[in-house]
Formats: sequence, C-alpha cells, structure tokens
Amino acid sequence: MIASKATPRCLLIVQRASQRSGGSCLVQKRGLRTTNRSRIAVASRSSPQTRTAGILLSLTVGGGFLYALGYPRDLHAEVVPAPAEVKFEEPRRKGSSREENRDLISSQHLQVKKSWENPGVYCWGSNSGKLIYDLDEPNIKLPRRLPYFDGKLLRDLKLDRNFGAAITENGDLLQWGTGYSIETLEPTTTLRGKDLIKLGISRDRIIALSSGGEVYSIPASQADQIEGPKPLENSWIPFWKGKSRLSYRKIHPTNLAWGEKVSDISSGLEHCLLLTSKGRLFSAASGTEDFPTKGQLGIPGLTWTSRPDGPYDQPHEITTLRGFEIVKIAAGDYHSLAVDSHGRVFAFGDNSLGQLGFDYNSEAPTVDAPSLLAIDKLYKGTNMVPRVTNVAAGGVNSFFTIDATRVAGQGEEDPRGVGCITADTWSCGQGIWGGLGNGRWTHVQGTPTKIKALSGLFEYDEVKNTVVPIRLAHLSVGSTHMSAVMNNISHVGATDRSSENDTNWGADVLWWGGNEYYQLGTGKRNNVSNPVYIAPMDVDADKEKGRREEHRFQITPRKKIRLNGRNVSVEQRIECGRGVTAVYSGT
Repeated sequence: MIASKATPRCLLIVQRASQRSGGSCLVQKRGLRTTNRSRIAVASRSSPQTRTAGILLSLTVGGGFLYALGYPRDLHAEVVPAPAEVKFEEPRRKGSSREENRDLISSQHLQVKKSWENPGVYCWGSNSGKLIYDLDEPNIKLPRRLPYFDGKLLRDLKLDRNFGAAITENGDLLQWGTGYSIETLEPTTTLRGKDLIKLGISRDRIIALSSGGEVYSIPASQADQIEGPKPLENSWIPFWKGKSRLSYRKIHPTNLAWGEKVSDISSGLEHCLLLTSKGRLFSAASGTEDFPTKGQLGIPGLTWTSRPDGPYDQPHEITTLRGFEIVKIAAGDYHSLAVDSHGRVFAFGDNSLGQLGFDYNSEAPTVDAPSLLAIDKLYKGTNMVPRVTNVAAGGVNSFFTIDATRVAGQGEEDPRGVGCITADTWSCGQGIWGGLGNGRWTHVQGTPTKIKALSGLFEYDEVKNTVVPIRLAHLSVGSTHMSAVMNNISHVGATDRSSENDTNWGADVLWWGGNEYYQLGTGKRNNVSNPVYIAPMDVDADKEKGRREEHRFQITPRKKIRLNGRNVSVEQRIECGRGVTAVYSGT
C-alpha cells in the first residue's frame, strides 16, 4: 500500500498494523487488546497534534470493526505510565579544608581523629556492678562513654562484673563499682604515689605492679581497705615511717639476683604469676578467702596445709622451669601458661575442659607441674616449624599465637616458599559459648584448634616491597568473650602538607564468644562462634557526615599527639572482663 502525503501518519500505522496482523487480532479479544495497546503506544511517540488525531482516528476506525463484531461499546484506553524521572547522583560535598575532606571520604580517618581529640573510656556489657555508674540499666548494649574519664589517659584498666580498676597517667590506682563501694559510684583514687604500670584482678583483690618491680595486693572492697591491717610507709620526714591510709600487702619474691625485679604479672581468680627480668617465674595466692587448689601455682603438692611458714600469699619460685628463660605469661581462672625464649609453651593447673591443651583425663583433671605442650604435632606433615610467640588466657580458655616457618621437605628438589612465615592463632578449652572462635560449639576442646579467621593472613607492605604475614597485636580474653587486635599495616601520618586524600586508618578488631550481657558490642544478645567486626564507638560522628552504610570499628595504634598543650604518646586498647568490655585511651 502506498501512502499519499495527505494520509495521516497515525492512520498509516494503524493500517500497516492491521495488514501485518492479517485480521487475526480482531478474532480473539486478548489479541485485539494487545494490538490496540501497541497502536496507542506507537501513536504516543508522534507530535501532540498528530498524537491526538491519531488516537481518535484509531478508536473510530477500530471501534467500527469491533461494533460490527458485537464487541462492547465502552472501550477504555489504558493509561500510558509517565516515564521514570532520571536522578543523577549528587556530587560529594567537599570540605572546606583538607582535614574536613578526609573526614568525609573515610570513616576510619574520622575514628582516628576522634580518638585523639576526645580520649577516654567506652564501656558496655553487664552493668550489675554499676561500672557505667550514671545508668540504671542492667545491661548496656552498645558502647557508652564514661564521663569521668573524658580527656584522661590510662596506663592500664581491668574490669570485673562488680568492680573496675584503672591506673591513671601518673601511676595512681582508681577503683569504682559496687564491689568497691555502694555509696561511691564514681572512680576514686585509692593507692597513690606508687608509680603503678600494670594491673591484674582476682576474685576479691587487685594485683598491681610498679615501675620499680614492687607488687601490691589491694582489697577490692573499700571496707576491707579501711578495716584491714595497714603497712608502714616512708614519709616525707627522713627516717620516719607512718601507717598507710589504706590496707594492702606486698608480694615480694625472695632470692632475687642483683638488678633482678618483677617485670610482668598476670592473675586468675585465686592465683597470680610473677615474671622477673631474668626470666624466672614465681606464683602466689592472689585471693583473700580461697587458697589455690587446682595446681595453678605450678608447685607439686603445695596446699594450704603444706605451705611453708610465712604469709599465705608469699610467692614461690616454679623450680621446674629453671633453665628456661620465660618471656610470656598468662593466667586463666584456674590455669597458667608460660612461654620461653625458644617458643616453647608450658601449661599447668585445671584441665577439666581441656584449657591446658591436653586431652581431658577424668582421673587427673588437674596438672600441678608445668608440662610441655606438643605444638609440633599441630603441624605434622606440613613442612612447617612452629614457634609460639605469645599466649593469652581467661576463664577456661587458652590461646596461642604461632609463627610457622616453611622448611624444605625431604626429597624436595625445588622447594618454593622456604623461609616464609605463616602466623596462626590456636585455641583450646570450652567452646559452648563460642569462645574457641572456630565456628563450633564444642563443650571440651583439649587439642588446640586453629582459628581460621585469624590465621594464614597476609598483606602487601609497600615500604618493604614484599608480602608480610598479619599477626595479632593483642588478644584480650574475658571470662567467656574475646577480642583480637590485628597487627595489620596502619597509617596515622596524614598531615596538612599531604594530599587531601591521604587518610589515616587503624588496626582491625574482631570479637567472638559469649554475649549474654551484650559484651560483644554487636547490639544483639546471641553468642558468636566466628570472629566478627562491630560498629565504630562513635556512630553519631559518621551520621553527621551523611554516612548511612555500616562501617567497622578500627582501633588507633600508638602515635605521639598534642593533647592539652603537651606532647603525649597514646594508643587505644581493649579490655575484656567478666561479662563487660572497655575501649580506653592508653599511654
């Protein structure tokens, strides 16, 4: 068919469509309705005047045929949907300065900045002991700042469910919580002028180490500090001693060599370990009421009745470890771990849940002498030589960080990767709350199991121009939950002179284990058997920058900063306690 110039375009479309359909579309109502819709849609793409005339003519012509076939008279054209509005992404709001631009493009940079501008303590988990003293909630689901510590730096911090203890920047001891005093809820300075550097807590006492190697045992309760025997102390008057203002005891190892002093401490519920600068290990009772009875002192046959004359909490040298230079120690509730300079680990104490790394033996649930853990068996047949680099313990769990070095196997002609180090983390003990971190809910785990999420990790070091293993920088173990700070490559060197895209970032942190009191910081109460990330401490800061997506918390590594007009070296640290967790600014 040839169309003349006078033939309207819409009519030509209708006629062609009618010819192509061969009239079949007029036989079936479903086919007719579809063809009619296509005609209207095509006509709608013409000019407004032609489109209107075309639609009327189409309805007139088509309607005549339909009426002849007995089709209903009331025909309704379908409404053509309006085209979707195209929205273009708005350009990112550019900061007025380099620092503001960095805050906009990186949540990690903002976290680092906030940790330097507002040092302090975040706490969450069980609040039964009023550790977060200004709140009446029994459990704190997400991190809350403790107002008292705003702008303050701490040397150390330890948390029990009912009391907390911290060392101030100048070395004084702070205590708070209902386990300390029901009436005084805010942190109170107790032991002063001792230049303390590290803490450990038992069931009812605080073990503190000074920079000079002195070890103090202080009652957790304010009432016991007031009513207990008070030792004599040197006063500001020469050759004059006076009584201390509070009760405490000194734990002092005997027979120390010239220049030897206690360099590290770790405490369980009833015992504590004392490591000297010469690599010798001592143990002592750390509680007031219960004497250690599960072999955690490492002295075979030592009981309350067989103890030597003198104070009940006098330290005892673990003579079976003489000749081994001990460099790392860790204490769980009722068990102990020690690592020597050659990377060998010794374990002793309670093994009822396999926390020593040995299979459970119902006839001998405790081991009262240090026993060598066969780490080599974990890498049997792998051409890897393991070396324990650190240990951590808490509750009824133990953790080992291991550097495994690849060596040439027997008969290998072209051994590749010889000398390559793989950093692994292993765990043992109770996993019913997810504390093993291996994705399983095992009640008893004697043989150490690998935590895959923390093992075999590598990254590229642009400075060294090589691939390096990612180790653990720190592992904090509470009674049922744990936190691992990764030693991944971080960057805190962005300055006003560097690029506006040069952002700071910290170290990754992962959490797992029991979550009965929301101590993991996920905002939920379910236990976690695989390490997970949590949200930043200050989520509102991200929201102010317009971020809606979730970001993970990264901890700030050590850096010299300017704080209150002075230069200080500061880093963020994590403390997992008994059902409660804290992140604090440490010096």
